[in-house]
Amino acid sequence: MSDAAFTVISPKNLRSAVVFASPHSGTDYPASFLEASILDPQKIRSSEDAFVDQLFAAAPEFGAPLLRATKPRAYLDLNRSPEELDPALIDGVARRGQNPRVASGLGVIPRVVAGGRAIYRGKLPLDEAETRLDRYWHPYHGALRALLKQAHDRFGHAILVDCHSMPHEALETMPVRGGVLPDVVLGDRFGAAASGEIVDRVEAAFTRIGLRVARNAPFAGAYITQTYGRPSRNQHAIQVEIDRSLYMDEAAIRPNGNFTALQAALRGVMAEIAGTVSEPSSLAAE
Repeated sequence: MSDAAFTVISPKNLRSAVVFASPHSGTDYPASFLEASILDPQKIRSSEDAFVDQLFAAAPEFGAPLLRATKPRAYLDLNRSPEELDPALIDGVARRGQNPRVASGLGVIPRVVAGGRAIYRGKLPLDEAETRLDRYWHPYHGALRALLKQAHDRFGHAILVDCHSMPHEALETMPVRGGVLPDVVLGDRFGAAASGEIVDRVEAAFTRIGLRVARNAPFAGAYITQTYGRPSRNQHAIQVEIDRSLYMDEAAIRPNGNFTALQAALRGVMAEIAGTVSEPSSLAAE
């Protein structure tokens, strides 16, 4: 087991303003965490964006870096504020108003995994939560800020493509026109996190490989998109959610027969996104 918070796969030549990131596909489960959990090794993985980092592994071939978290989401959620500590889980944390994510057990140190299943028998000490933040949360976000600054310094703008997956059952509750569910949901905080021109191009790239795309429902983007999407500063962030049933057996948490085909198709998506949204345009002047 590595104690690294993240890995960065850098391109041989940086030629894109895009940064691809996968904050929820980490599989490095600390032994002490597994011992403290009441869940079996299969159930504790249910919150993972399993294999998403593999789906986007080719990004550096197209001139864009790929940032990958190492620790799993059940251990530490990098798509939450470090202040979203759950008083129902962590000793010594004062209750601060009503935060629906924290109240549901999905704070920065999650209390539950998918389906609301409890991770722990009791509470965690505050110093344990602070250690996880210091060792893994802050280094990951420091790396993300550095990659976006690198892109902005080189190209005059930066685009974060934050890569996730969504349970198919989450889509089945969506009200959809014509009864057709999306394969991909793009979240831009309803236009607050990214230029419409950029989101249009990202949507077109997915549509061209035959995937159905929706925007902001049921996922509009969380902490990462909200924090790093600053169109007025020429920094844009888009959350990409891919239906897990397209590429994996969700119950067994393993790739299905379509995994290789989707991975290959996504090469075209990455090539298009990394190229077209990095070209000099009106974006740098917005």
